[in-house]
Amino acid sequence: MCGLLIRPESAFSHVTLAEPAALANTAYKAALQVGHGCDGSPTTAITVQLPAGFRGAKPMVHAGWVAATREEKLAAPYPRHGKTVTHDVVEVTWTASAKGYWLADAHFDEFTVRGTLADTPGPMWFKVLQTCETGRNGWMEIPASGISTHGLKTPAALLEVLPSGPASTSASAHQH
Repeated sequence: MCGLLIRPESAFSHVTLAEPAALANTAYKAALQVGHGCDGSPTTAITVQLPAGFRGAKPMVHAGWVAATREEKLAAPYPRHGKTVTHDVVEVTWTASAKGYWLADAHFDEFTVRGTLADTPGPMWFKVLQTCETGRNGWMEIPASGISTHGLKTPAALLEVLPSGPASTSASAHQH
């Protein structure tokens, strides 16, 4: 019970990450946990804005849901497989393909996207728009400083990117 008092973001009242910390410059599977709908209304779509530095994003297939990605030109291109990546996925949306796949308010589910983390440690914020049959929840608030989401009504999902040890190399982040 103390953990809930110290870190309220770990409760399922918000969209959170299953693994809230990871090493810089490594592969990371962002499993966004959705614990309820919108004031009792079932969830029909989840859209996540990927933070800068989350590279090579690929959404996981979710039965009964259609995944779509949006790419943009990057402010800071990066190397991959001997080429410079200038455009990358910046947003992923999962939309229920039929009413029978809507996520009921009383149920819990995860929506997952895989990518590689930047070299620089620090907070990465995944902003999430939860669309429901009636209403929406915009889990997009970021604290003015630091990483505490205490006092935020609709916080974005936080990933704490930690410094990598000497054994970590670009090869360890390689994935397909």
